[in-house]
Amino acid sequence: MQKNIGALLRIALGWLFFYAGITKVLDAAWSPAGYLSAPKMFPEFYAFLISPNILPITAFLSEWGLTLIGAVLILGIFMKPATVLGAAMMFLFYFPILDFPYPNAHAYIVDEHIIYALSLLLLGALNAGSAWSLQKWASRSFLSRIPVVGRWV
Repeated sequence: MQKNIGALLRIALGWLFFYAGITKVLDAAWSPAGYLSAPKMFPEFYAFLISPNILPITAFLSEWGLTLIGAVLILGIFMKPATVLGAAMMFLFYFPILDFPYPNAHAYIVDEHIIYALSLLLLGALNAGSAWSLQKWASRSFLSRIPVVGRWV
């Protein structure tokens, strides 16, 4: 039962990430500049991320990172890097809105970004890609024979 619940959580979070990412990919007008323009914490870091030369990279990594992490979670392959990178992304999304201790009007210290990050780390720790996934196929396929990729499958 634990594996099935882990798989359901993995697929649900995967869909959440995939949908958030693909809607940004398909919207040519989308930019992370609005979200990152007035950060409450680490303003110099986030100002760097939206500087004119870096903003296209930030946008690409944000929209495709969400999309690919979502797809990987849904498929249940490359779980360890996906969960760690997804958690890191959630923390990066958390800090610009954090006016300590209130990340938003309905939260105190912990908001949905922290819950998503911890859920992703839990999925990675529980090896939630072992049920209802393509993990077994990937570990037996050509992917496992690629030196850099093989250790992550």
